[in-house]
Parts: sequence; C-alpha cells; structure tokens
Amino acid sequence: MATSALRQRHPTASVQIEDRATTDAKIADQQHPGGRIKHGPWAQALRMLFFTLYFNGSCMAILITQLLGAPLYFYNKDYYYAWMAVTKQHFGLVVTTMTYWWAPVKMRISGDESVRGQLRKTEDGTLECDFPERMVLIANHEIYTDWIYLWWISYTAKMHGHLYIILKESIKYIPVLGQGMLFYGFIFLSRKWSKDQERFAYRLRKLNSVHHGPMSGSQELDPMWLLIFPEGTNLSANGRASSKKWADKNGIPDLRHCMLPRSTGLLFCLNELRNTVEYTYDCTVAYEGVPRGQYGQDLFTLRGTYFQGRRPKSVNMHWRRYAIKDIPLDDAKEFEAWLLKRWREKDDLLEHYVQNGRFPADEGTSPAINGAKPLKGAGHIETEVRTQNPFEFLQIFVPTATLVLLINLLFKFIDVVLRTLRIR
Repeated sequence: MATSALRQRHPTASVQIEDRATTDAKIADQQHPGGRIKHGPWAQALRMLFFTLYFNGSCMAILITQLLGAPLYFYNKDYYYAWMAVTKQHFGLVVTTMTYWWAPVKMRISGDESVRGQLRKTEDGTLECDFPERMVLIANHEIYTDWIYLWWISYTAKMHGHLYIILKESIKYIPVLGQGMLFYGFIFLSRKWSKDQERFAYRLRKLNSVHHGPMSGSQELDPMWLLIFPEGTNLSANGRASSKKWADKNGIPDLRHCMLPRSTGLLFCLNELRNTVEYTYDCTVAYEGVPRGQYGQDLFTLRGTYFQGRRPKSVNMHWRRYAIKDIPLDDAKEFEAWLLKRWREKDDLLEHYVQNGRFPADEGTSPAINGAKPLKGAGHIETEVRTQNPFEFLQIFVPTATLVLLINLLFKFIDVVLRTLRIR
C-alpha cells in the first residue's frame, strides 16, 4: 500500500507543477504590455518568412537601383544626389509598410506651443507634419525601432528621402544594408572623437553644399533632416548604469526615464550647420505599458513586435522646437548646461506620461497675423503608421523590374539577330 500511495503522489505532483507553470505563463502574458502571444509557432514562422522575403527583397531592389544610378556621380552630381534621395524614399516606404502589415500600432502625437500649426490630422485620418526642409532632429532613444517611427514622421512631411542618421561604424559592414546606407550618405562614427571629428566635418560640409538638382530645396540646398540621439545608445540596464556612474562622477542627479545626454557631437553639428539650419526639433518618445524600472528593448523585441503580435499598444511622441540662434553654441559648458536642461524637461515629460498615460498637448490658439488664419494647437492626434496609397510600395521595385525587362528584351533581340543571320 505504501508503494501504491507513492505511485499516486508523483502524478499528482507533476500535474500541480504543470498547472503552476501554466498559471505563471498566463500571468506573464497578462503582465506583458503587449498582451499574450497572438500567433502560434507555425504562424510566427510564416510571418517571419514573408517578412524576410519582403524586407530582403526590397533592400536588394533598392541596392540595384542605387548601383544603376551610381555612374551619375561622374556625370552630374545634382542628378546623383536626387537619384539617391529617391532610393531613400523607397526605404522609407519599406519601413512604413512593414510596420503597417506586421506590427500595426496606434501613434499618439502631440506638441507644445512652439510647433503650433505644424501638426494636423487629415480627413483620411493620416498625420501631416509641416516641418521645415532643413533641421537637426534630436530624440531620446528608447528602443532600436525609434528610428523607424521617426522615418515615418519624415514621410508625413514628404521628407523621407532626405533623412540622415548618425550610426555606429560597425553597421556599414552589414551586407546589402550597409552598402545602401553608404549610398544614403549616413554618418558612421567609431565613438572616438579624435577619429570621428574629421569624418564628421566632411559629411556636414557635404550637407551644407549648394545643389540645383530635381530634389533640391527652395534654398538651393538639399533638404536635410539630421537625426541625432544625444544619449548615444538606446535605454537599457547597461546604459542606465553608465548614466548613473557619469552622474555620480560629476556630482549631478541622474535622470529617471532617460539617460544623460552627450553634448560634444551635437554641439559640433549645430556649429557646422548654424548658417543653413534655422531650428532644432526635439522629439520625446514613449512606449505604452513599459513599467518603471524596466526597459522597452527587453519587452518589445523584434520577434515579439513583428512575429508574435506583442507590439506596443501605442507609441507616443511629444514635439518641441528651438531656434538655433537662441542656443549657446559658442561656449561648450553653456551648451552642455542647455542640453542637460532640455533633457531634464524631457525626463519630466516622460514622468507625466507614466502618471497620465499620455503627454501634455497644446490646445491653444494664436491670433491671426496679417490676415492669415489663426494657428491652433493640434491636441492629441491619434493615427497609425501607414502610407497614403496602399500601392505606393510598388515603386520600390519599378527600376529593378525595368532593368529585368530591358535585359530580357536585349537577349530576345540578340536571339532574333542570330537566327536571322542563321548563326543558330
């Protein structure tokens, strides 16, 4: 009987263990800000397959288009830069459509009085940003997907062919993607200022040069949105520890929701561009549901967001604008203090978001000037990441398809000639 009793105890215990594991998994699903896993293993595999085919196929098509236009550099540089801007638009369409198809998300946009009249929602529900052709864009870096949503913002301003991003040098060695970004004129840095400064200056001089091509702006300068993350990397446990260490070393309070910014690179950029850029725009980004003490990068992974269906319920952005003439660019210490003050304000905005579930929004109205319509604050604009035309993405493949068609026609022509000459 003792043996029989023992035999019955083991199955009971195993069932309890399984029930506990199931309960823990359910609790984990409930606690995850993206909810439960919405797609099973097979569905995830299919989503991953189609995502890979679309993304890699698009990148290959864009690289082929870039290679087709590369000889223009030696014929007419204005046409070359215009051609590369078009291919950059194509990549903007890639990241917009892949997010809309695989990870649709609610975007909640707001701003303060400095951007009044520049944010609006169209009749079809899409966002329209009336931001300038040339600006320096700074933002906190929550997750590595931040740049995807910021590229979409440039799409809403019809500037998705003119975004320039500062990246780690190692990224340029990624096959296909790295070569494409080199054609885009992105700035790759090794994070050693003694090595980066000369390269930085060269790229910024390029962005300051005058062009007269089809994609040039109204000032005879190419449109340019230069995106910089002053924190240097996305928020994580390691980044949080480094920020705390830096704060302790300098005897200043650390931040709660973002990391202390680095001022050297941004100061150099603004000084180089101060005669051709009027404003710096600041975007504060927050992902819904990230608890205090946790990090978005650990919750919203690439697999979770695009394949499992565990995407953020909303991505929130708050916009501010600063005139470069009002920023203290002639004194490094004063600029460092200015930037730190902006980041403490950003930290307060993020605290407001954590407590209220949304950023503050401008809902005021500016009086009409010289007969113009009064400017109204946009309040909170809720929209989604998508293109204006569902078939717009097809233009990505037009140059490659045209090349394939021409090659096919050439081979057929050669075949006809050979048959006519009876060589075959």
